[in-house]
Amino acid sequence: MKSVYMINGFLDSGKTEFIKFTLAQQYFQIKGKTLLIVCEEGENEYPQDLLAASRTEMVIIDEEELMTPELLTNLEKKHKPERIIIEWNGMWNYKNLKLPWYWKLDQQITLIDGSTFPMYYTNMKSLLAEMIRKSEMIIFNRCDNVRNDLPTYRRNVRGVNPGAEVVFEDKNGEINEIFEEDLPYSLTDNELTLDGKSYGIWYLDAMDHLERYEGKTLVFQALAMTPPDFPAGYFIPGRMAMTCCADDMAFLGYACKYDKASEIKDKDWVVVTAEVKREYFKDYGGEGPVLYAKSVEKSVEPKDAVISFS
Repeated sequence: MKSVYMINGFLDSGKTEFIKFTLAQQYFQIKGKTLLIVCEEGENEYPQDLLAASRTEMVIIDEEELMTPELLTNLEKKHKPERIIIEWNGMWNYKNLKLPWYWKLDQQITLIDGSTFPMYYTNMKSLLAEMIRKSEMIIFNRCDNVRNDLPTYRRNVRGVNPGAEVVFEDKNGEINEIFEEDLPYSLTDNELTLDGKSYGIWYLDAMDHLERYEGKTLVFQALAMTPPDFPAGYFIPGRMAMTCCADDMAFLGYACKYDKASEIKDKDWVVVTAEVKREYFKDYGGEGPVLYAKSVEKSVEPKDAVISFS
């Protein structure tokens, strides 16, 4: 079986840049040859030194009717590659593609320019759907000026391919956005009961979308921190979190106002019921989530004392 990587997308969607970046990565290096089949030539080109360093032979097929199993088989016999990458022309109908029977499609990725997605989705929906229907990953790049539209974009592609991983990128890299539909609780509820993992998600989401939680009541189990220099009448309920390994630990907690804060001991386990408000807090250096405790009850350490995002 011959391994094939299919990179889809319309012209100027970032396919060439993606392939160039991938070919240069250490994890993508192999001992044998790579056959790169380019089905359209955009503004970006493949540097000869990159092709040589990655042992890549590039072939251009710029007419859809030439993309036949017979031609592909002959190219394989000529170049004897260990793997094949196809940069697909988004204006060709993907459902018409026929590969040699023994070629195995290992991965299919679709690149989409976020700034032009609505135009293609409206005017070329059938071509776009064929590309994303069997893609394991769909990457939206150039999303700097369309961040508010990203939930809609993802719903659009998930309607065609519910199981695909959808990634959004801006000029700084991947956008780690938490979308409302991914939250493990309903924002229509006035009271949210959080377990360990959902507490971690709430903590991160409140950084960027505090407006979702203002006025809501939270109920969660927490480790209490009482720093000696913290303002009187406040403590910090939170959880220890591990993002990738035991050496990468952090305490996730926001300030909590409580009239009996002085009775709480450092590192006590408690169950907190509190209302979320937006306030200036000196330790934040500005506005942020401040919890107003309605009750704080002592508890025992849970089995999942440390939450994980891995």
